[in-house]
Order: sequence, then C-alpha cells, then structure tokens
Amino acid sequence: MSRYIKLDQIDPDEQLLVRLAWACEVEGMTQADAAKRFGITRLRVNKALSEARRRGILRVSVDSVFAAAAELEWELERRFRLLRAVVVPTPQDAGSVTPLVAAGLGAHLSDLLQDGELTRFGMSWGYTLTLATRHMQPLDRPDLEIVSLMGGVSRGSDVNGYEITTRLAALCNAEHSFFTAPLYASSADSQALFMQQEIIEEMLDKIRRCGAIALATGDLDSSLLVRDALPRDITREELVAKGGVGDITGHILDANGDLIDHEINNRVVGMSLDDMAKIENVILAAGGVHKVPIIHAALNRKFVDTLVTDEITAAKLLAVEAG
Repeated sequence: MSRYIKLDQIDPDEQLLVRLAWACEVEGMTQADAAKRFGITRLRVNKALSEARRRGILRVSVDSVFAAAAELEWELERRFRLLRAVVVPTPQDAGSVTPLVAAGLGAHLSDLLQDGELTRFGMSWGYTLTLATRHMQPLDRPDLEIVSLMGGVSRGSDVNGYEITTRLAALCNAEHSFFTAPLYASSADSQALFMQQEIIEEMLDKIRRCGAIALATGDLDSSLLVRDALPRDITREELVAKGGVGDITGHILDANGDLIDHEINNRVVGMSLDDMAKIENVILAAGGVHKVPIIHAALNRKFVDTLVTDEITAAKLLAVEAG
C-alpha cells in the first residue's frame, strides 16, 4: 500500500537507501549490479544497506523455530568471545535436552572432522558425546587420529572415553589411541608418581598436540562423575561444601571457574585445564538449566572456544553474565 509523503520535498538520501534496499533485498540484485544500476560504487551500496538497517528502513524478519537459537549463537560468541556457538532449540520435554544438544554436536563434528588440516582430535567422556556419534555420517579419514583425553574408571560405564574414542574412530575410518591410566590416583603423591612415568608423559604430549578436543560436563547432583568415577573416599557433599559446581575432565570447579581447594584436583591423572587453554579449539557440549553454573564457570575460565548448548541454557548463561 502506498504511503503519502508529509513534506512537499524529496529526501534524495533516504530515497536512495530505499531504492538500494529494494533492489538488493526484494529484487535479488547483487551489490555490484545495484551499483551499476544507480551509477555508484559497490562500497557505497554496502554502506547504504548498513545505514538502511541502522535507521530501521530495512528490517529482516526470520520466521522459524530456529530463529531465537540463531540469534543466541551470535550473542554468546560476542559475550564470551567464542570461536563458535551452536545453539539448538529447547524441547518441551526437559529430558530431550541432552539428545538434542548431542545432535547439534554430531552435526558440528561431521563438518569439523572433514577438515584435512585437522589430524588429531581428542574426546572426553559423557552421555552427550556418546550420543553425538549416533548423529554423524561416516567419514573416510585414515590420516586422522582420535585420542581419549581421560583415564578410565574402575566402575563399568558404557559412556567412558574408551568406548567413545573407539566408536568415533570407526565412524571416521581413523586411527585411535587411549589414555591408559586411572582418572584419579589414590593420593596426590600417587598422582605425582603417575605423572613422572614416561608412558604417561608421552600420552599427555600427544593429547596436548590435538588440533581440537570435545568435552562434556556435569553438575555435582547426578552426574556421570558422581555416579561412576568419584573416589570412594570422597563424597559429593564435601565437594559442594568447598564450592564445587561441577567438573571438567574430573577437575572440580567453583562458580568463578577456579579449581576448588580440595585434594581431588591434585589426584587427577591427565591434562590440566591450563593445558586445554593452549589447544586451538576446545569444544564444550552441555545443556540443561541445572548445568548453567558449571558451563558458566568453564566459560569464565576462558579455555572454551566452541560451545554447543540449548536455547534456554544459552539465555540463562547470558543472563548470569549480565549480572
């Protein structure tokens, strides 16, 4: 519908903005073609379109269930200075959050692992990571090595690092290797002895040279760590009393992202969080509002480069950050 102009004169600048917006966004012209049509430079077209958006002349409406998630991806990347954020819509059933986040991770890894420049990739453990492998298409990457990042646990688990590493390597037709050590030593002194072993140092050196790694995380209520891996002489309650909100590869963090003052952090046999910070792309996949404190703690520590999560969790992370 036509709108009547309220003035008896034309604003040529606004008129050009509208003409360019219509040409490029409605008629589908390229910026180069629009520049030629109106006798201006391509740079001026680009600046004009930006100005049209700034003034509200040109507005974009995205009508999809994925729209809010896409917006949150950009907000997360800017707020936490991430390389990439992958946000999936939050389902009505809270129990479906982890499978959806896993699907998002699987799609992301399917793209990432096709990159021929990535020759070593590390996987930790967790339900999210094991489900992610079910959402991946087979690849042919015999030049790729998949390595487990964490030691094993004495209690059996179908989502440990060994199982996940083997499954992912098979999907990619890739080589694989295990971190053959316990997740926790019996004491800090025992951990120091483990870390002095040549074979442990060799495995850690391989992990440190990964081009990218994928991590999961859990809170301290009903996580995999509490269920299957916590040393028998340590209770969940004492970790919470020290301020613990969750774990990353067995390291217990407080809400600020600092390691809690507890001996458990001196008993982890594996790479440190400082080692992780030196890896080019650390991917953290986790969703659910109960995990917001530990996810935020990990982001606050600034070793995460890519975050895969769900819409509601993303919104709450931004709210926590905003204070």
